[in-house]
Amino acid sequence: MNKPPSEMNGAESVVRSLHAAGVDVCFANPGTSEMQFVDALDRTKLMHCVLGLFEGVVSAAADGYARMAGKPAVTLLHLAPGFANAAANLHNARKARVGLINLVGDHSLRHQQYDAPLSADVEAACAPFSDWVRMGRDAGSFAADAMEALRVAKGRPGRVASLIAPADIGWDEGGRMAAELPAEGAAPLDEDALDHAVRALESGERTVILAGNSVLEDVEALALLHGIAEKAGADILTPVSNRRMERGRGRFALNKIPYPIDLALDTLAPYRRAILVETVPPVAFFAYPGKPSLLLPEDCDTVTLAGLDGDGPAALAALADRIGAKPAKAQDVAPPARPQAGAITLANIAAALASALPEDAIVIDEAVSSGAATFPAGDGAAPNSWLALTGGSIGIGIPLSAGAAIACPDRPVITLQADGSAMYTIQGLWTQAREGSNVTTIILANRAYEILKGELHNVGAQPGPDALSMLNLDRPHLNFVDMARGMGVPGRRVEDVADLMRAIEDAAKEPGPYLIEAML
Repeated sequence: MNKPPSEMNGAESVVRSLHAAGVDVCFANPGTSEMQFVDALDRTKLMHCVLGLFEGVVSAAADGYARMAGKPAVTLLHLAPGFANAAANLHNARKARVGLINLVGDHSLRHQQYDAPLSADVEAACAPFSDWVRMGRDAGSFAADAMEALRVAKGRPGRVASLIAPADIGWDEGGRMAAELPAEGAAPLDEDALDHAVRALESGERTVILAGNSVLEDVEALALLHGIAEKAGADILTPVSNRRMERGRGRFALNKIPYPIDLALDTLAPYRRAILVETVPPVAFFAYPGKPSLLLPEDCDTVTLAGLDGDGPAALAALADRIGAKPAKAQDVAPPARPQAGAITLANIAAALASALPEDAIVIDEAVSSGAATFPAGDGAAPNSWLALTGGSIGIGIPLSAGAAIACPDRPVITLQADGSAMYTIQGLWTQAREGSNVTTIILANRAYEILKGELHNVGAQPGPDALSMLNLDRPHLNFVDMARGMGVPGRRVEDVADLMRAIEDAAKEPGPYLIEAML
């Protein structure tokens, strides 16, 4: 039953309204200015509240939850400094086009004029990492502001909405419930773009279909995509990083555009035509001396059949109808032979993972420099959902896993985690332990920021000992098993590939989190 306005404060009106609209998880790292929300969440018991020990854990966990649940969660963050700590992984969420809502506390309206020690421009802090920002102004309209934030977050594509919550409008009485607002749907199909795509497929020229976002999450859309490619003799590629891909036996294998600039340019060089479906023209991660920023050839005729705000599966259905294509039948990738005993190497790790990944696993991929070696495992393994680092801001894997596990508590989660980026949000292991999540974290320990050594060469540098010392994780070596144990997560270190496979298989069968430090 809704309380009358005189009995409900602003914070409670927001909690009740969000829950009524389907938001039932709050990832939080609150402070003094958010205590009225902590109280409202406790009194109403309407949301599953998940504590992160660092705001970057909170934002990444909300991202992982949304990718698997298909709906936004809400975060609770403390003032501008707390939002700043969350920002790197909010950047990743924005690049993934994931919908989430940030409730960001601020000083009370009457206190803001005094420049207290934690005062800062919260709106300015939120703006670069949000698609929508609003400052609440009174308790009576606060829930309506939250419903507008939810409308933005649930639109197509998903967006990051940040609602700033001055403390007094949270504790003031007079809060009023607000109804959910209809979210913005997909942009309509452009018939001219459809005609252009048909001409490309019928041109006889080398054509590539670049597909992303919801196409990769929909097994039926992938079947139709492959049917179109088979009918027209076109190739298919995906962006370097994708928020979620449905992979494994009985599904369709896809090749990605490589991350290294030279490999990416070589991969795309043959194409004269390109059709984009829920993605943008591919761009190099960075500028390099003497190399282009845009990866498709300059003379490649490119058409966007469905933009980031479009409905990729519907656009593919229209394209298939125009050229008479039917859904393809999946051709399973032959599983690699199970490796025998020996050192863990980039040459054998994909085969090891393909053999050991459990059925219906959620795989979190922040392998970074090992990613090219580990990615093929997803095609030869049992059916799985593969989630990747989307915005390039490292330190997402461990907390992304925590959020995915909360969204899908009945599915095992396997994290492929580079050692250097693990240290950015290692606190996420504590959240996994507190929630009892079935997450197996595999630390791929090469004891270096290995990918940056390659980048030194890409810019023409000849690194010496001082440069390399900034990229090696030694003096002292990190001990992830001990760190995990200190946060309530058991684990072990392995150096043999057969031991690695057994450790993954055993950990996935047991409830609760586990960490494996795999020495490369």
